[in-house]
Amino acid sequence: MLEPNESSYNKTFLSFEELEARLSAKADPLALPKVLDAYEMSRSVHEHQRRNDGTPYFWHSSRVVKILIDEAAVFDTDVLIAALLHDVLEDSDVITKGVLEYNFGSYVAYIVETLTKDLERAKTDPDSVDLHHVRTLRQASEDCLLIKLASRLDNLRCLEFHLKRNPVVYVCNTLDRYVPLAEATQNLRLHFLAREIRMEANKMLG
Repeated sequence: MLEPNESSYNKTFLSFEELEARLSAKADPLALPKVLDAYEMSRSVHEHQRRNDGTPYFWHSSRVVKILIDEAAVFDTDVLIAALLHDVLEDSDVITKGVLEYNFGSYVAYIVETLTKDLERAKTDPDSVDLHHVRTLRQASEDCLLIKLASRLDNLRCLEFHLKRNPVVYVCNTLDRYVPLAEATQNLRLHFLAREIRMEANKMLG
């Protein structure tokens, strides 16, 4: 969905109604309300956050889900719920793993916890935190990696809008650390996301 009179990728997001429409014919109908609840929780947690490009942070979370549904054909509701919530443990003082388990189940809570970085430590040693994150993902469920690559792909598509202070470093780290994890699997969805990331990276690096 585009904001009025806007056409830039970073100004797009997936609305509640669009998400419901996409899943109504494909996802488990009994699980659909939980996906929509996750949408509302994510929107609430990120309500006052802005990205470096000035856009609402929640738009990123919604686009990650849009990538998974529209481009990677992911309709597993646990994965989509976790994608919507993949940053909430980092960004909320109220939401805990226990809250996620109670509302969405242990697998969703596991995925979100796996995708959560130590932001306090990252302020002083971001490279070490990122490398630890990569090691964690290497041992994690492929669903964690699906969400991670969809998130990285969305961020790469936003780099032209000054999302990152060091965009070349971000691209290189993505190519060197995360893409090989996907390419080492037999997961065709991961392979697709890896190819899309490489295409976006080539636009910047040439």
